[in-house]
Amino acid sequence: MATNPAATPPNVPKSGAISKGYSFTSTWEQNAPLTEQQQGAILMLSHAVAERPFPSNMAQERTTGQDNGLSVSTKSKNFGDSEAIEAILVNTNQFYKWFTDLESAMRSETEEKYQHYVNALTDRIQTCDDILRQVDETLDLFNELQLQHQAVAMKTKTLHDACDRLVMEKQKLIEFAEALRSKLQYFDELENITSNFYSPKMNVGNANFLPLLKRLDECIMYVENNPQYAESSVYLLKFRQLQSRALGMIRSYVLSVLKSASSQVQAAIRGSGGNNASVSEGVEASVIYVRFKAAAGELKPVLEEIESRASRKDYVQILAECHKLYCEQRLSLIKGIVYQRISEFAKKEGLPSLTRSGCAYLMQVCQLEHQLFDHFFPSSSENVSSLAPLIDPLSTYLYDTLRPKLIHETNVDFLCELVDILKVEVLGEQLSRRSESLAGLRPTLERILADIHERLTFRARTHISDEIANYIPSYDDLDYPAKLEHSADVKSENASADVNPDVFRTWYPPLEKTISILSKLYRCLEPAVFTGLAQEAVEVCSASIHKASKLISKRSTPMDGQLFLIKHLLILREQIAPFDIEFSVTYKELDFTHLLEHLRRILRGQASLFDWSRSTSLARTLSPRVLESQVDAKKELEKSLKTTCEEFIMVVTKQVVDPMLSFVTKVTAVKVALSSGTQNQKVDSVMAKPLKEQAFATPEKVAELVQKVNTAIQQELPVVIAKMKLYLQNPSTRTILFKPIKTNIVEAHIQVQSLLKAEYSPEDKNTINMVPIQELEAQLDNVL
Repeated sequence: MATNPAATPPNVPKSGAISKGYSFTSTWEQNAPLTEQQQGAILMLSHAVAERPFPSNMAQERTTGQDNGLSVSTKSKNFGDSEAIEAILVNTNQFYKWFTDLESAMRSETEEKYQHYVNALTDRIQTCDDILRQVDETLDLFNELQLQHQAVAMKTKTLHDACDRLVMEKQKLIEFAEALRSKLQYFDELENITSNFYSPKMNVGNANFLPLLKRLDECIMYVENNPQYAESSVYLLKFRQLQSRALGMIRSYVLSVLKSASSQVQAAIRGSGGNNASVSEGVEASVIYVRFKAAAGELKPVLEEIESRASRKDYVQILAECHKLYCEQRLSLIKGIVYQRISEFAKKEGLPSLTRSGCAYLMQVCQLEHQLFDHFFPSSSENVSSLAPLIDPLSTYLYDTLRPKLIHETNVDFLCELVDILKVEVLGEQLSRRSESLAGLRPTLERILADIHERLTFRARTHISDEIANYIPSYDDLDYPAKLEHSADVKSENASADVNPDVFRTWYPPLEKTISILSKLYRCLEPAVFTGLAQEAVEVCSASIHKASKLISKRSTPMDGQLFLIKHLLILREQIAPFDIEFSVTYKELDFTHLLEHLRRILRGQASLFDWSRSTSLARTLSPRVLESQVDAKKELEKSLKTTCEEFIMVVTKQVVDPMLSFVTKVTAVKVALSSGTQNQKVDSVMAKPLKEQAFATPEKVAELVQKVNTAIQQELPVVIAKMKLYLQNPSTRTILFKPIKTNIVEAHIQVQSLLKAEYSPEDKNTINMVPIQELEAQLDNVL
């Protein structure tokens, strides 16, 4: 078969444009895919053009196969549809020829336009290849330009970095130069400051003095903080010398100004034409304080500058010297006036009034001085010790004035009043309101108060010893019960006039003095001191009352002595109850009694004085023991009161029902003798008799003793109750004291009635005629 050259596709030039076109198409398909509807339309279009018709110049004829050949009919395009060209193909050559003609016709009809399109595309591809080649050349140029730019940028950056580095180095050098200059300026100031300070025109009043002093301090501080610099010690020494000179100039200036102000004030005082007393009373504030403040006003800036640097050691010293100079000048001005005023108080007034007036005047002076001191030294005024050189001499003079009078003062009331003045009025009220300005007075006032406490304690002990412990009672002091009866008569006479008689007149004087001294000392002394004095006073007062009770028992009756003792012990207990203290004191004593045996062992050679390693050494064996004993005066008082009440109860009980008690005792003895079986036969025969046949227990004897008891209840018991009412005015006290007496009387009657019921017949009981218990109790209640 011959190959059709027309069927061979034309050679399409291979270039980058084609590959880029395909690549563009695939990218387009990926970025913009067709929808299903679009794909269906393309499929329908492809089906419609799948079978292309013969070209128009070839007629389509039905070919029938003959045994001898092939018949092909065609229609010429130059004729109508009815016209057809019929060709008879009888051999292969004719067929090939016919086919060749047909291909040519088809090629000419169908492939010509595509060939033109391929040629156009080939031209376009060539054009694109030219463009791409030019673009690649341009990109190569751009790459070369970029490399050159990068090289230029690198060189520029290197140059810029070098410039920055040079600028930084320049800045560092500038900063170093400035730092060096700032450090050297402190050293360079030495010459300037020296020339200024040694200038004949320079003084503290000069406007440049304080700035130069401040600069000098800055230089000293800098050199001190940087000792590593060369010759820093030399410069520091020179700066210190300048500072010492400057501070010396300040001291001389302050002293001269203060002396000048003092001279002006003294001249004003002399010009007033009066003595110191008249000056202190009339123009004290205007002359001594206002004039001095105005005269010394130029010191205030200098002193404020010194106080602002008080944290430094050198200025602390110069500030203290200024304080001292100020206080000396102020003391020279006001000392004479204050001394004279206090001396006038001492001549005209008593000790309490002197204390009050002296403290009030001294507080006024201290307050004014504190205000003036605060004007010159505002930062130092809070420090109490700053004004001490001025306040201490003034307060010491008051102390020296009061102390001799305190030593010779014997009146306890005056001493208590002094304590109240200092403790309440001065230290309590005045100093609390003006604590800052008067703080300098507190040590001296507390010293005076301590001396008053000491003197008051001594006088209190003397008073307790002389007036209570060693009190010698007079006849009137022991005139009991006459003293109480007289007081009761006076009270009944004054009852209508509502006059309250002096209850202390019926008290034994040591009791009244004890309560009086304790009530005065309670608010004046410290609790520890008062406790010791109170314990001692209560103890000796109780002993004095006991002593007086014994004397009254001898002069009057034992019952009067007992009731006197009960009355005064009750009063003492009642009066000391409000004192919120413990009336107990612990005594410590050294006991050497155990040393006797050790000395005997040493003398026998069983122990050595110089064997310090053994337990029997001298340091151990000869050490005394410390014995502690606690004495509670309140408990002792309670104990004594209880014992006295019990004795009184037993005395009254025995006085009233003694026959009954004796009878019960004898009956008990007989019964005990019968039960023991230790007596002889004769005694047994006597004791074996019935109780009512005994000589002491016959109905007549029992009736007689019952009658005696009834008589005592009716006659003697009211007398006892009357004495109790005379001594014990409190009904509740009498009820408490009478209750055990009543119980004892009733108990004695119950015992006798039980014996009568057991041993005696009804006729005997009628003969004896004992009072029923209920009637007895009612009778006793009526007696009270």
